[in-house]
Amino acid sequence: MAQRGSYAKGVAKRTEILDTALDVVARNGFRGTSVKELADSVGLSQAGLLHYFESKDELFTAILRRRDEVDNALADPHVDTVEQLIAVIRHNADVPGLVQLFASMSTAATSDPSHAAHAYFVERYASIRAQVAAAITIRQERGEVPAGGGPPPLATVLPAVSAGRQTQWMLAPGPDMAGPVELVWRLALAAVATPA
Repeated sequence: MAQRGSYAKGVAKRTEILDTALDVVARNGFRGTSVKELADSVGLSQAGLLHYFESKDELFTAILRRRDEVDNALADPHVDTVEQLIAVIRHNADVPGLVQLFASMSTAATSDPSHAAHAYFVERYASIRAQVAAAITIRQERGEVPAGGGPPPLATVLPAVSAGRQTQWMLAPGPDMAGPVELVWRLALAAVATPA
């Protein structure tokens, strides 16, 4: 019985670490956040903090996963998946440190398949493509988009445009990170809906 209580406490502490880390990274950025600062913010030593994670990269990957969990928990099931994705991108302008973390970890994971975040990004992009494809299929079933054009090309384009736009925004922050992504989505839907 003690193991279950100990396990539950460990899970709760890990969640506390990740929730606190979301705030710290959002405020200070990926480059401005150290393991020591994260450990101090939850009352642990660096070794104590890393007891919950296999490495610094695993810690930062877990922060990204936690961010996705928080975003998904806030999602309105009555709002279109793509509209929710655009809302998250719009919110990202308020948390540039997390955008920086995402971009930095994505770059590292892309260049090294053994990186702690590699599987996270493979899974994440596959999930987003599937969600966008499902949103397109729903539009096809409603007659808003003709069947046959198929979701795969659009389902691949939207995540690519989103990632690229966020990278551009980090290099030259502006007031509207999501607008260009939304525009591409609307133009793509219009192009698919227009008979050739």
